[in-house]
Amino acid sequence: QVQLVEFGGGSVETGGSLTLSCVATGSIVYNARCMAWFRQAPGKEREKIAGIDTDGTVSYEDSVKGRFTVSRDDDKMTLFLQMNSLTLEDSAMYYCARGRGDHCYAARNQYLFWGRGARVTVSS
Repeated sequence: QVQLVEFGGGSVETGGSLTLSCVATGSIVYNARCMAWFRQAPGKEREKIAGIDTDGTVSYEDSVKGRFTVSRDDDKMTLFLQMNSLTLEDSAMYYCARGRGDHCYAARNQYLFWGRGARVTVSS
């Protein structure tokens, strides 16, 4: 069984930065699956915003490209999301997820394990 716990959520003003981390526990080979970040704003669907495949390939949703950076530390079984130039539209619950395979697909059903989320609130 894998448990994922997100850290680093909070409140920030527009233009500010936050870094989220997601620590995995369990008897797993951490780098054997893709890891991704999703977010869900009130009234909206949960959407994938960033992912990192087992070969290190990264992917981003268009609205965060150039502002967010996803990375992973396999030794520490930790996934990171560096978020810069935050806007009001970035306010959401952010979830990390562990994929079923090597590649981080957009569909939620391609992810087997989820964290409970970290809230990010951006205000003007």
